[in-house]
Amino acid sequence: MTLHLVRHGLSAPAPGTPAAEWDLDPAGYDAVWALRSSGRLPTRGAWFTSPEPKAVQTAQLLTDAPVGVLPDLREHERTGEWIEDFPAAVRRAFDRPDQPAVDGWEPLAACRGRVVPAVRRVLDVHGDDDVVLVGHGTAWTLVVADLTGQPPDLDRWAALAMPDLITVEV
Repeated sequence: MTLHLVRHGLSAPAPGTPAAEWDLDPAGYDAVWALRSSGRLPTRGAWFTSPEPKAVQTAQLLTDAPVGVLPDLREHERTGEWIEDFPAAVRRAFDRPDQPAVDGWEPLAACRGRVVPAVRRVLDVHGDDDVVLVGHGTAWTLVVADLTGQPPDLDRWAALAMPDLITVEV
C-alpha cells in the first residue's frame, strides 16, 4: 500500500489571521491542477484532508472522490503573528519538540501526538487501499519520520512546494 501525503497548494496569507484559517490562493490553482493530472496520485483510494481551508480546498481541486475531513490532521498550531525567520523557528521546534519554539506555538510533540496516531488509524482501516492525505508540510515531516524510523528530514521540509507530494510505501 502506498501513502500519498499531499502538501496543500499555495495559501493566501491574511494578516492578523492564524495560518490555520487561510484559504487557498487562486494564483496557485494551476499548480494543484497540474498535480491532479500528473498521474502521481492514485485513481482509486481513500482520501482524507486536514480541516484547514487551504487543505480542504486543495483536496477539492485534486479529486472528485469523497474526501473525509479529519480534525487531527491539522498543522502544527501557530499564532497568526509574522515570524521574520520562519524556517529557523520551525527548525527550533524540531530541535526542542517538547517546548514551544515561539510564544503561542504548540510544542511540536503535541502535533506529533495528534497527527501520527490519526494517520496510523487511517492506515489500519484502509490497509489494502492506497491512501491520500491532504495537509501540511510540518505534519507530514513528522509522519514520514515515524513511518520510516528515520529522523525528520528538514531539508526535504524546506524544499516542499505548494502543492507537493511525498509518497511512502507502508
